[in-house]
Amino acid sequence: MALDMAEAKQQIIDFCQSKSKSKFYFNDFTKLFPDEKARDVKKILTALVNEEVMEFWSSGSTTMYGLKGAGKQAGAEGED
Repeated sequence: MALDMAEAKQQIIDFCQSKSKSKFYFNDFTKLFPDEKARDVKKILTALVNEEVMEFWSSGSTTMYGLKGAGKQAGAEGED
């Protein structure tokens, strides 16, 4: 992976904070790093989830990523 892990994490966080929506598909993040393999992007996202900066969200059929505590449903679903 050509990217610095800390730099890539910050880029993902900045991307999430700059958007009006709170949940993102995996492919939204692969577009941020077009020269990187999907596996490397997944490693960055997994690190952010493990650090509790981001969290998984599932609709039942689709798994998405979001910043921890962000979004309308965070409090309603007891995710905080």
